[in-house]
Amino acid sequence: MVNQIPGRNRVDEQKPAGKPFEILKQEVWDAWLKVKANKGAPGVDEQSIEDVEADLKGNLYKIWNRMSSGSYFPPPVKAVEIPKAHGAGTRILGVPTVADRVAQTVVAARLEKAVEPKFHNDSYGYRPGRSALDAVGKCRERCWRHDWVIDLDIQKFFDSVPWDRIVKAVEANTTDAWVILYVKRWLAAPLQMPDGSIAPRDRGTPQGSAVSPVLANLFLHYAFDMWMARKFPAVPFERYVDDAVVHCRSERQARMVAQAIGERMEQVGLRLHPDKTRIVYCQDGTRRGSAEHKSFTYLGFTFRARGMRTRHGKVFTGFGPAVSKDARKKIGAEVRSWRLHQHTGYTLGELARWINPIVRGWMQYYGAFYRSELYPVLKRINGYLMRWLRKKYKRLKTFAKAHAAWGRLTSQYPAAFAQWRWVTAHWR
Repeated sequence: MVNQIPGRNRVDEQKPAGKPFEILKQEVWDAWLKVKANKGAPGVDEQSIEDVEADLKGNLYKIWNRMSSGSYFPPPVKAVEIPKAHGAGTRILGVPTVADRVAQTVVAARLEKAVEPKFHNDSYGYRPGRSALDAVGKCRERCWRHDWVIDLDIQKFFDSVPWDRIVKAVEANTTDAWVILYVKRWLAAPLQMPDGSIAPRDRGTPQGSAVSPVLANLFLHYAFDMWMARKFPAVPFERYVDDAVVHCRSERQARMVAQAIGERMEQVGLRLHPDKTRIVYCQDGTRRGSAEHKSFTYLGFTFRARGMRTRHGKVFTGFGPAVSKDARKKIGAEVRSWRLHQHTGYTLGELARWINPIVRGWMQYYGAFYRSELYPVLKRINGYLMRWLRKKYKRLKTFAKAHAAWGRLTSQYPAAFAQWRWVTAHWR
């Protein structure tokens, strides 16, 4: 931060003179860069990232000064209802102010340095060098070797995780009094509901805050990961924050482990969802037994028996992941909301610059496994583009002429739209 924000001596100093807590200005600057890169909406103060940037030096100094002196108190967190990441319902997202996100990122970064080396190898959520696709890929491998799966669902984890246990876990991993102090204050920060009312909280940590992922991982490191390693060292699992899959050799083992996990969650103040936690049989061409549940959804991918092909072209029935029905439904709803065919004032290049980053993200994530399940959605996008062509250019009004023009476009400019790498066909 010394090099990035020259000027006043009070800003350029690195060491906090006469402050009870030693927080470097560089830490605040690094946190700002992360917050700016992540973008995000304003919080309860309605200040955007651009507003904070208008007096960046003064705003960052204020955060550093208050945090270093122990006088930083977080404002209420703005509650926003959003769709769940991979479809299937909505959830409440907590949106802190931009300044508060910077302060939280300072604490999260300091805490992550201490706890990251200790985390379990099968914890994947919000960790450097790990991703949801890594978790899905490892889950796929283990489903080939284990016949049964426990599809775990912790009921309202972010709303119900007990504060005292979070604080205890933080205290066990840092000697920085200011980290503990501010974690306590953020846990207790109230929610400002959409109608403007203030809702006090006595448990949970809002999804959407910068510090929540490391707190959730730290809590579940002790509540689940280390407990599983002690209690069931031969039973593998993948956990992405509060979303976990456990692999078992037999139905009997799965039921025994599931019961034990349920009891463990009760011990730490949580509860498994009685309807969404299920024991699943990984049925495929060689595993031909029967069970009530033969599929499950994890991180937006549905695992079930599917027709597959070996590297040598041999067809077989395997058990693996592909984009879930709920995720496809959510993508389809977003594509419809674009109303591409009505944007006849756009050029083809402008349409491509608009939708390509979004479509490319879907392809990179949901197309990582069994990508043909994504093709119908990509064809639908092409269908809207075909309608756009016919509406924009009167000479292409007939389907035959438009279809011929489409063929020329996709042949001459195969990289114009992201989905054309995989699919050039369209819905009529």
